[in-house]
Amino acid sequence: MNNTREPAALRVIRVDHKRLAAVTATMLDVVRMLGEGGSTPDPIVLRAMLYYIREYPEQIHHPMEDRFLFAALRSRTDNFDDVLDELQCEHLEGDARMRNLEHALTRYELKGDPVLRGLQTLMEQYVEFCANHRRVEEEIILPATRRFLTESDWAQIDAAFEGRSDPFGEATFEGESLESLYRLIANAVPAIGETRHDA
Repeated sequence: MNNTREPAALRVIRVDHKRLAAVTATMLDVVRMLGEGGSTPDPIVLRAMLYYIREYPEQIHHPMEDRFLFAALRSRTDNFDDVLDELQCEHLEGDARMRNLEHALTRYELKGDPVLRGLQTLMEQYVEFCANHRRVEEEIILPATRRFLTESDWAQIDAAFEGRSDPFGEATFEGESLESLYRLIANAVPAIGETRHDA
């Protein structure tokens, strides 16, 4: 692809990644603050962040990547099949890791400090897992799509991504859309507030 303009789909993915990095890092900060015994956000904020991750990347972002971006790259070259296979396995693994985190948070809510270390360990592992996943996509797969996909490919992919006029509209958390939920989280946790302006 010779056009220097970044495709709309890649801009969406980069914004998604920035938001997800901010939310996951903040989840880890909150869990660490619980162990330090200092002032922490209301526990419902951590639950809301987990819900956001469950409903957005797991239900919308990753399926869009798999169905449109990854499939198009596979159709143009097999040079990245092993990497794409691993990333798609990680999309499934991320869902399992999220369930484990939700269960660990529930145990903490029921049993308190004696089980906090288990929650911290799972959260640290999850944040590292997500960061590595994004790094591989951004450093290997996204550049490869710019190299191998055609204008026609991008027209279809961009239309699919831009067609998410309100990707958050269907799923809600206590009556709030996921877009509203993200803004609630950003307002409640200043560490991620600056990412609100990138969406």
